[in-house]
Amino acid sequence: MSEEKKFSTHNLILAFITLLIVIGGVAIVGFFILRPDEEMIIGQAEATEVRISGMVPGRIDSYRFAEGDWVRKGDTLVFLRIPTVMAKLQQAEAARQAAQAQDMKAIKGARAEQITGAYELWQKAIAGLEIAERSYKRVQNLYDNGVVSAQKRDEAEANYKAMAASEKAAKSQYDMAKSGTEREDKLAAQALVEQAKGAVAEVESYVEESALISPINGMVSERFPELDELVGTGAPIMNIVDLNDMWVTFSVREDLLSRFKMDTELQAIIPALANQEVTLKVHYLKDMGTYAAWKATKTRGQYDVKTFEVRARPAVPIEGLHPGMSVILKR
Repeated sequence: MSEEKKFSTHNLILAFITLLIVIGGVAIVGFFILRPDEEMIIGQAEATEVRISGMVPGRIDSYRFAEGDWVRKGDTLVFLRIPTVMAKLQQAEAARQAAQAQDMKAIKGARAEQITGAYELWQKAIAGLEIAERSYKRVQNLYDNGVVSAQKRDEAEANYKAMAASEKAAKSQYDMAKSGTEREDKLAAQALVEQAKGAVAEVESYVEESALISPINGMVSERFPELDELVGTGAPIMNIVDLNDMWVTFSVREDLLSRFKMDTELQAIIPALANQEVTLKVHYLKDMGTYAAWKATKTRGQYDVKTFEVRARPAVPIEGLHPGMSVILKR
């Protein structure tokens, strides 16, 4: 009987020791498996990017560079077809020539033939004004119905106003021819010439927008419209990225900001470049907004943790670094 009790006690001790070992093993495994991971701060490489767009609407006539090509400041990137602007240039040139002719006539004085010619020019201007007025009303109706853009409406209105001004100018020239040329009339004719020259210069500036140039040295990152596709005023046509002006943007909680003071150097790795180690220098720090969830009053010991945008530039240029690549800070 005594031996049975000893055997039972021995088994209980073994079972207890085994249980302790199992519990200890589970605790150790749980410690290594369930412990929180280290904070890993991951940023993204970014670069200065310039959007190429035109002042006037037109169709893509040709590209000189494809995506991925390098361009230099001043290189012509794309040519636009702008027949509307070219037509306006012809109109402006014609108006300038007419104004110059009227100015010469004012200087020489009016003859019967000149009076007749001034009258015919006035009648021509009236006819042009009537056409411009009808065109403007049609475009205005289309604009009210949402069919055409405000740009088209503005162009029609400008043309209508220009034709109205031309009609008034032609009328004044006719009246001057009938009444004879005076000093004031000569000055008015000269002013019309200058006005016409200004109109020509304005349209010529629009013509220059048919060839868009690069404002920076960089790489063509994107091309949006295809050949012969219509683009409006200010519509993006290409993007040029300056790979010599790059930085890395991190989103950092404010309780981790002690590492990110201005001008602080950071050590990081770039997975896309075979984990190359690089040095970055902080140059920008700004909160990313509080939004509506932020509360001014909190329970004791609690507070809302804000997120800050931190930007850091490479200490030296990094070959092969492109926008969008991930950058991981080392602990």
